[in-house]
Amino acid sequence: MTIRIVPAGALHCREMADLLNEIIRVGGTTALATEVDGEGIQSWMSRNPGRSAWHVAEDDSGRVLGFQWITVGDDLPPEAAEIATFARVGMTGLGIGSKLFEATKKAARSLGYTWINANIRADNTGGLSYYQSRGFEDYGRKTGVQLDNGLIVDKVLKRFDL
Repeated sequence: MTIRIVPAGALHCREMADLLNEIIRVGGTTALATEVDGEGIQSWMSRNPGRSAWHVAEDDSGRVLGFQWITVGDDLPPEAAEIATFARVGMTGLGIGSKLFEATKKAARSLGYTWINANIRADNTGGLSYYQSRGFEDYGRKTGVQLDNGLIVDKVLKRFDL
């Protein structure tokens, strides 16, 4: 299977929402707790123009296998970007995240960021491993964070210097 990384666009939004909603329904890996639709994803993509980058990983048929974005972080300095990564359920470990991150690093540098922040649920062992394997280093922790669905979790903060 060939994995192709392309900038995300409006035509990807529905499939990105479907992928994300499946992850939310499975539970336990994302801090997002409320399902979204394609219009919601498109709205997220339109925030922070000139300070965000969105990429999708596609297979040979154009099916979205995963996606990743960086954008301004609420509690971060202007030189830092917040990252989020999602791979289709059952398709982790195939290189999707690695290829997405290569594109994201280039985009982050071109947008003027000097480091990337990952804010990961402490019980998300897959996410913690993914960011660690990309070279992110722990630098902090948030305890007792309440998600939209009322669940209380801890979060690990990881940093990647560009």
